[in-house]
Amino acid sequence: MTRVREATEADIPHILRLIHELATYEREPDAVEATADSLRQALFPADGAPVAFCHVAEGGPQEGEGGTRRVVGMALWFLTFSTWTGRPGMWLEDLYVEEAHRGSGLGVELLRTLARVCVDRGYPRFEWTVLDWNEPAIAFYRAVGATPMSAWTTQRLTGEALSSFAHP
Repeated sequence: MTRVREATEADIPHILRLIHELATYEREPDAVEATADSLRQALFPADGAPVAFCHVAEGGPQEGEGGTRRVVGMALWFLTFSTWTGRPGMWLEDLYVEEAHRGSGLGVELLRTLARVCVDRGYPRFEWTVLDWNEPAIAFYRAVGATPMSAWTTQRLTGEALSSFAHP
């Protein structure tokens, strides 16, 4: 039985909960600005194409929750484009599995599902970043065959720096 599936609009509250858990894990519990409405607009817009996509992982219930499966992990991603290959690729923005379900194979299943999407759609690249201090995640990614792109450093403009640069 598949435990990973494409997210539906009904999953938005679960995705938002997992985003908050991830922010806490990554030591930025107050950094989340996403809302159910912003996720709905990005993933399931009323008009136009989505700008992001999400797969969710379901696990067994925690003690006291009855016998239903529930969303315990997610992989939120979007398309990139490579001028070198002339084709789109996949950027994994966030992969998160609840602590109680880590080691169950759900993380591997989420990554493998996205890898299949890449292969089936002809995307030659599947990329993401990982925090330097997150040794468990780094070990997990090495175990599935990912290699670091150490020659590249992510750059970011946000907030006042972005506004000042856009409108000097």
